[in-house]
Amino acid sequence: MAEKKKDTQAADGRSEAQTNGVPPNEAETSNDVFDGATGAHSDELEQLRSQATEAQERYLRSQAELENTRKRLRREMDDERRYAELPLLADLLPVIDNVDRAIEAAEKNADAATLLAGFKMVSQQLNNVFDKHHCQPIQAEGQPFDPAVHQAIMQQSSADHPDNTVIAVGQNGYTLYDRVVRPAQVVVSKKTE
Repeated sequence: MAEKKKDTQAADGRSEAQTNGVPPNEAETSNDVFDGATGAHSDELEQLRSQATEAQERYLRSQAELENTRKRLRREMDDERRYAELPLLADLLPVIDNVDRAIEAAEKNADAATLLAGFKMVSQQLNNVFDKHHCQPIQAEGQPFDPAVHQAIMQQSSADHPDNTVIAVGQNGYTLYDRVVRPAQVVVSKKTE
């Protein structure tokens, strides 16, 4: 057996001392296993680090998405609360229109002073309710036509007004905060031909 070791050492060029007392073939095998194990552990460690980084990124993205969802829901809830009165106000608008028409009719008839005073009081009360609920009339007459808040019911030639200017209001429009409850129905000027 000693002869075999010497033959292996001679062929390999390494002495038994260089292989830590382990015959060269066994030393090579154990070094290869060690190197392979180190490489496998290194690959596994790198893979685990990569997975940890990906998990951290997924976590941060999830946190950001959660925060964005919370903000969006909070905004939607605020909008729902803010505009909850919109249907009520839309239903009250015909009432104010009829009261305004009655006031116009009573102003033309001088005998109806009491009726006129009563209608004016009701109109003022309704306008106060609208103000309380942040429902404001749309200023239209003399303003440039704005299709976002005005609904043109007619165009009329006018030398006294610039083109596309509201020259008369057929029916008042109203807004709730920054939303249109009902556009103002208006007569719009056009250039005289």
